[in-house]
Amino acid sequence: MLTRRHIRVKVLQSTYAFFQSEHQDLDKQEKFLLYSMDQMQDLYVLLLQLMVEVKDHAENFLQKSQQKHLATAEEKNPNRNFVDNKVIQLIEANPNLAEILKNKKLNYWQDDNEYINIIFNALKEKDFYQEYISKKEVSFKEDRDFIVKFYKEVVAPDEKLYDYLEDKRLTWLDDFPLVNTAMVKMLSKISEKNVATILVPSLYKNDDDREFALQLLRKVILNNEKLDNEIDGKTPNWDKDRIAHIDMIILKIGISEFLYFPSIPERATINECLEISKEYSTPKSSSFINGILDKLVKEYTKEGKLNKLGRGLQ
Repeated sequence: MLTRRHIRVKVLQSTYAFFQSEHQDLDKQEKFLLYSMDQMQDLYVLLLQLMVEVKDHAENFLQKSQQKHLATAEEKNPNRNFVDNKVIQLIEANPNLAEILKNKKLNYWQDDNEYINIIFNALKEKDFYQEYISKKEVSFKEDRDFIVKFYKEVVAPDEKLYDYLEDKRLTWLDDFPLVNTAMVKMLSKISEKNVATILVPSLYKNDDDREFALQLLRKVILNNEKLDNEIDGKTPNWDKDRIAHIDMIILKIGISEFLYFPSIPERATINECLEISKEYSTPKSSSFINGILDKLVKEYTKEGKLNKLGRGLQ
């Protein structure tokens, strides 16, 4: 689920927190880095559970409508396409998801069920929802297509839900777009045959990604003075103290990858640093960072400091 770019963002945030702390503790910062990455899976399973809770809310709504004293014929015999949606049934019945929710005590929707009502009301206003519940019978594919639309057009863009999640855990602010992408990808492929393997994807593609995160954090922090010296003299029009702190960390991440990660191509490093700077720093930062990193690549190449091993991993 985690991409190398998102890992770099987490390292950027952890490094920034480390240097801003009055009591700098590398072990503590490493634990926070791993925790902040683990939280991404918490958000993912929480959003999976949200869809189940909305289904339960819809079923309660149907039952209350049936019990009305003057219930209409439609209320007495409601369409159950949504509450019987086969994809949601697969999600709800998955033991792995249930175990994660229980072990991590992610019972948010029980405590804050007003957000379930907000999502359900937004769903009912959608034309695709009315079209879906008007069908007498639906196939598994139609159930799946509906759930994908439900997530893409109702859950993902809901600003109240976004604000709520941000208030719950600040790190989720950066995780939400990536989780949304992973969720839609999974929902588009889910079936009875593959649900056990794809419903809750692994946080890391492999053990290398977890180790990459820790090693990159260590290299940046433990070699801070050396990295400062590498930047000195490369910014003739800038006093080092005037460079934005975020820009300095992004530069140090880039330089660390040049010097200590031979499997990562220098162009991949530069591109990733530029994309991160566009999102997390000033409008002019990307061109500034690009100029310095490009200059250093040429210098390191000339001096034989770059020992890259083929294409490598980004």
